[in-house]
Amino acid sequence: MTGGEPLVRAHITRLVEYLAPLGVDISMTTNGVKLPELAHDLAAAGLRRINVSLDSLQSETFRELTRRDALEKVLAGVDAALDAGLDPVKINCVVMRGVNDDEIVDLAAYGREKGVGVRFIEFMPLDADDEWNIEKVVPAREILATINEAFPLKSAAVAGTGSRPQEGHVEPAERFEYADGKGDIGVIASVSEPFCENCDRVRVTAEGKFRVCLFAVDELDLRAVLRSDGGLDASDLDERLAAEIARGVGGKWAGHRIGQDDFVRPDRSMSQIGG
Repeated sequence: MTGGEPLVRAHITRLVEYLAPLGVDISMTTNGVKLPELAHDLAAAGLRRINVSLDSLQSETFRELTRRDALEKVLAGVDAALDAGLDPVKINCVVMRGVNDDEIVDLAAYGREKGVGVRFIEFMPLDADDEWNIEKVVPAREILATINEAFPLKSAAVAGTGSRPQEGHVEPAERFEYADGKGDIGVIASVSEPFCENCDRVRVTAEGKFRVCLFAVDELDLRAVLRSDGGLDASDLDERLAAEIARGVGGKWAGHRIGQDDFVRPDRSMSQIGG
C-alpha cells in the first residue's frame, strides 16, 4: 500500500485486517508522520513490513522538501515500527544533487545505528513541482562510492555487481552488504542504469486504474470492469479482470526512455501514482 499517504486514509487498520486473511505479504510505504500512533495497531492488524520515506535528517532541509516541520515525528515513527516488530523496516531516500547529497553518509550511518535498510533512489521525473532535470540526478555508482569511503562495502559493490538477481527479484533495489556485516544498503538506479527488462512491478491506483510502469502514459480502468459486470457471476468477473490485467502487462513497453529526446513525462506525479 502506497500513497499519497496511506496513513491519512480513514480506517486504514481495518483495510489491513481485510487484506490479511488473503494470505498476501502486506507492506506499506508511508511518510511516517502518523506511525508513532499507528505502528502497533497496523502490526496487530497484519502488516508485515514497512518503508518510510525520509530524504533528510536535517530539520531545515526536511521542512523545505516536505513543507512540514515533522522530522522528529518521522524518526519516532521509525522507532515505533521497530518496536511493533515490523520486519523489515526500510528507509527510502531520494537523492538530489545540491539538496541532500551531502547527507548520504549520515543517512547510511542512521540505518546502521537503527538496524534498518536504507534505499537510496535516483531522482526521477515524477516530482509534483516539475523541477526535475538530469543535473540533479546523483548516479547510484556515485552514491555507492561515497558510502564505501565511509563504511566499506563488500567487493561486489565496487565492481558494480550487487545482489539483485536477474530473474524473480522481489524489489527494484540493488543491495550491498557492509564489509563489517552491519546491515546493508540498496540503490535504485532507475535513471542511470534502468532495469526495465527485469521489473515485475504493477500498480492499482486508489481509483482503480491499472499501471504497468511508473512512467506509463496510459492506464487501464479496472473499476469500470467491476462496475459494468452485466450480471456476471464472480468467477466470470474474475476472468474478465484477469484478461484486462494480462492485456495491460502484455502491452508493457521496453523502457521508460528517461533522458532521451522521445521521453514523455506522465501526467501524474509520484504522489498521485503511489510511491
